[in-house]
Amino acid sequence: MSYIDGFIIAAPTADKAKFIDHANRMDKIFLEFGALSIVEGWGDDVKDGKVTDFKRAVQAKDDETVVFSWIIWPDKATRDAASEKMMNDPRMKEPMPFDGKRMIYGGFTPIVELEG
Repeated sequence: MSYIDGFIIAAPTADKAKFIDHANRMDKIFLEFGALSIVEGWGDDVKDGKVTDFKRAVQAKDDETVVFSWIIWPDKATRDAASEKMMNDPRMKEPMPFDGKRMIYGGFTPIVELEG
């Protein structure tokens, strides 16, 4: 069964092109290490919630946009092996165009998968 890594970050709105360039470089490494697909979603309709929301989760500032991303792996073993490789890959040392301390991420086992 597949395995999913999910990420939510706040990226500087003015640096959208810089973020896209960074994502293209980094995402190719994930694919090289076995990822099946990657989606980088730039916030377009991210509303303020009454109790919590994406913006508050990453402490997004007025000049930042929420980015929602995920990586689909064939299985957790492939993801774990890729994580190990990434820790030692010098290409992964490139500075991130966002505040990584406010990134929320986690690994998920799908429990329902539907395709149309």
